[in-house]
Amino acid sequence: MAGATAVIEIERYEAQTVIPVEMSSRTTARHRDGILTRMAVHSSPETIREVLTATHTWAVVGCSPDPRRDSHRIAHLLQSRGFRVIPVNPNVDEALGERCYSTLSEIPKSEGVEVVDIFRRADRAGVHVDEAIAAGARAVWTQLGVIDEAAGQRALDAGLLVVMNRYPAIELPRLAAA
Repeated sequence: MAGATAVIEIERYEAQTVIPVEMSSRTTARHRDGILTRMAVHSSPETIREVLTATHTWAVVGCSPDPRRDSHRIAHLLQSRGFRVIPVNPNVDEALGERCYSTLSEIPKSEGVEVVDIFRRADRAGVHVDEAIAAGARAVWTQLGVIDEAAGQRALDAGLLVVMNRYPAIELPRLAAA
């Protein structure tokens, strides 16, 4: 239509007050209705760096003995980079040369699990996050596509580091290049 004019409605921008929080895994945001709420802060470059450089023992939940599976490849990558990997899979006795445990709670405390790496569907991840909290892990890591914000918040509230929806095979080279 020649001569037609389009009208675009632009939403008014409202500046948000940022409240600095030092050394915290949470921050505060103001929603449009003016209510202050806590939001989970996870997967920051600093958190990823800390998990990948300051931990040694990882429990890999859903670790497959099949080398074609992502869980197997990532666990093998972690092993090749010097991490101790403890596979968790109720259907397997051994994976990657390590005894496989049926659940996180079966892993003896003496093994010193620091990170729980979760290769399960997002709707099952929360159960394993809760197990990681109960086991005294230092961090939880969920793989690409595994997002459970409520479980992440529980882990943050319990003092764990949280990396969500990330892949160590991408983050390790990124870290080395930095």
